Amino acid sequence: MSLRINETAPDFTANTTQGSIRFHEWIGDGWAILFSHPKDFTPVCTTELGTMAGMEAEFNKRNCKLIGLSVDPVESHGKWVGDIEETQGHAVKYPMIGDTELEVAKLYNMLPAEEPGTSEGRTAATNATVRSVFVIGPDKKIKLMMTYPMTTGRNFDEILRALDSMQLTAKHKVATPANWKHGDDVIIAGSVSDEDAKKLFPAGWKAPKPYLRVVKQPG
Repeated sequence: MSLRINETAPDFTANTTQGSIRFHEWIGDGWAILFSHPKDFTPVCTTELGTMAGMEAEFNKRNCKLIGLSVDPVESHGKWVGDIEETQGHAVKYPMIGDTELEVAKLYNMLPAEEPGTSEGRTAATNATVRSVFVIGPDKKIKLMMTYPMTTGRNFDEILRALDSMQLTAKHKVATPANWKHGDDVIIAGSVSDEDAKKLFPAGWKAPKPYLRVVKQPG
């Protein structure tokens, strides 16, 4: 199945390093990031999991849970986390899904639905497309999707930045411009009329074009 922004994230039950979970139930009333990996004990993914472990507190501040996925068994994940802590300096405390039947990978369109077999005998190359990031909101809708090639490590600072933007724009009637960072000016949403904007932003705004109304970040 294909997935699109603002569609409901597929729910599933899976075994993880912290026991069995029902995904939507596990998310609860906050945000969640599901990020997947083609194989345990692979170099780029080792750095990624360690980086996310080091950043977990920042995501937690934003009421956002982390969960990893690899098609290898949970028992393999348990051994891999030792290497991750040793080489990256951060212990993985978030759960990691063991997707040995490829069910979640197929459910999230990371592998074709007709893909045969299980994780047994598969290589990182055959799982190359299982390198995606999904940001899911409290309403269980997909807010962001990103897929990276195997040789390019993911930029989790960018994912944190995007999360800040999505949480801000969910609360206020604004959008964020290119390369926006927390504290920068924002743009009044196009759905807001000038009349309503005067009530929402009484200090006014800068408008180099009528459709480009720039204001200080609210909140």
